[in-house]
Amino acid sequence: MAKKPYYITTAIAYTSGKPHIGNTYEIILSDAIARFKRSQGYDVRFQTGTDEHGQKIEEKAAAQKVTPKQFVDGVAAQIKEIWDLMNVSYDKFIRTTDADHEKQVQKIFKKLYEQGDIYKGTYEGMYCTPCEAFWTPSQLKDGKCPDCGREVKPAKEEAYFFKMSKYADKLLAYYEEHPEFITPVSRKNEMVNNFLKPGLQDLCVSRTSFRWGIPVEFDPKHVVYVWLDALTNYITGLGYDADGNSGELFKKYWPADVHVIGKDIIRFHTIYWPIFLMALGLPLPKQVFGHPWLLMDGSKMSKSRGNVIYADELVKVFGVDAVRYFVLNDMPFDNDGNITWELITDRVNADLANNLGNLVSRTAAMSLKYFDGVLCDKGAAEPVDEEVRSMALALYKKVAAKMDEFKISDALGEIFSFLRRCNKYIDETAPWVLARDESKKDRLSTVLYNLSESIVIAAGLLYPFLPETAEKIAKQFNTSLRPCAEQKKFGLIENGSRVSPTEEHLFVRRNYKDVEAEYEKMHAASEKQEKQEKQEKPAKAHEPEYPAEISIDDFAKVRMQVAKVIACEKVEKSDKLLKSTVQLGKETRTVVSGIAKYYTPEQMVGKKVIMVTNLKPAKLRGVLSEGMILCAENEEGKLCLLTPETDIEDGSGIF
Repeated sequence: MAKKPYYITTAIAYTSGKPHIGNTYEIILSDAIARFKRSQGYDVRFQTGTDEHGQKIEEKAAAQKVTPKQFVDGVAAQIKEIWDLMNVSYDKFIRTTDADHEKQVQKIFKKLYEQGDIYKGTYEGMYCTPCEAFWTPSQLKDGKCPDCGREVKPAKEEAYFFKMSKYADKLLAYYEEHPEFITPVSRKNEMVNNFLKPGLQDLCVSRTSFRWGIPVEFDPKHVVYVWLDALTNYITGLGYDADGNSGELFKKYWPADVHVIGKDIIRFHTIYWPIFLMALGLPLPKQVFGHPWLLMDGSKMSKSRGNVIYADELVKVFGVDAVRYFVLNDMPFDNDGNITWELITDRVNADLANNLGNLVSRTAAMSLKYFDGVLCDKGAAEPVDEEVRSMALALYKKVAAKMDEFKISDALGEIFSFLRRCNKYIDETAPWVLARDESKKDRLSTVLYNLSESIVIAAGLLYPFLPETAEKIAKQFNTSLRPCAEQKKFGLIENGSRVSPTEEHLFVRRNYKDVEAEYEKMHAASEKQEKQEKQEKPAKAHEPEYPAEISIDDFAKVRMQVAKVIACEKVEKSDKLLKSTVQLGKETRTVVSGIAKYYTPEQMVGKKVIMVTNLKPAKLRGVLSEGMILCAENEEGKLCLLTPETDIEDGSGIF
């Protein structure tokens, strides 16, 4: 019987620079889904790749004095290297500079133009270069790009447009007929209420102000604009042909079962992309999963903010599977997750070293000590065994149900809950006590068999998430990883099988101070390399990146006041954060600041500082921060608090 096809894709990574762990999370997430589906017996096609055109790329290449193609070749290779490092089992890595993709994009553009969905006009509006997006004044948020919050500039140029409104009602009807199309459901509500119901505007699909893009075949002074180029990778990577001669892969795998994307690009995948497909007469993908963001200490990662962690750095310290486990386990289904070096260290110690690693090593060691590694179910069962066996047999169904909903963290939670039960089973049965009584030898053998069988079952289900670890476990117990179809039976280890001795631990406990020293050493080496690269360039004074000019009205929106620090302490499990209690006239507030390397709690108490008091409160390491204490920063990154020149009452306003 032929396997049922399953097509899964990630968003293609933009080749503007090295992806951080927040970007890398998506590929690990998709890989876990793809591996699980293969284990269930599906014929999986897993596609990822890179988005390589646009004005931003053209500008970055010019700054480095290389061609755009040379620039994207280097970044695409770096992205692919990180994907491979994370043990990602993709079947296709597409690049939008691939000749076959570019050819089909030209065909698609021409087809849509000839059937009247695309027309030529003039665009006049506000343009955001980082997002490569045009906006009307009504779409701006406080005069800035509604997507990234950066400055926009007026722009006017001839362009081709896609008639989006022509398909809006049809798309709304599709949403109603297919409620599962967008998940989580909160993303769907956002698309309907914020974009479809207010009315779709026609979409700019070509540009003339830069050249790094796919030329419009019949009007070569235009290049195809980002989304019509990038989104079509999902079909061109399968061999779609706009002339009607699509290949066998397209016929087999389209429509996609799921597009896995970040929540920030949900609009493009659930409005623009379905409408493009409708215009081409193609079926829509079955589902779009808009996952949340992985934040660094409560903030979105940004190289300019200096709060970026990269996957290869984490792997050097913790290993591939530990990094995979953390991002899969600590990312909720619908809310943003949080990552710090401290959190990873704690998670590795508690879940991987103590729970999983300790269970495997204890079971293997006792089997080797008491029976020379031979496993045998002697049938000496007791009531406590049935609970573990029943839980083992129910595990696959629980994990599969969570995976069907893309609740990856919950699926892992089911497995690790079972592993904790197995550790408790060791304490309940006390094999070391049984070993002292010769009459209990059969009981001891049965207990160790039950533990070994449970570990092998768990390893089979862990494989999609921690593939290297699962394979090591199977090898130690001299068995193969079981596909999901075999997860419904207990007792498949043959009597007489042997556990292999090993001195290697699956995971080792880490001291956070050692971890901190390792990553600081890596950062120091990286900074040294950057300084060496800048030696030939003329030195410049420290000039932080500021936004463009603002009006007095913009400045008036920021409320600043003098605050007196009346109490201060370090934030638990953080070497960077201080929690200050401040007095603002008759009001007291709590503020979290990343200044612990420059000020002790004792130094802070009694100081009068300048504070932004109308920021939206945010949680940092579980502490609610109700404002921002202002500091100056020099080129070396040294911080200095801003304080009033003379003593003045706390609560006083700054003008």
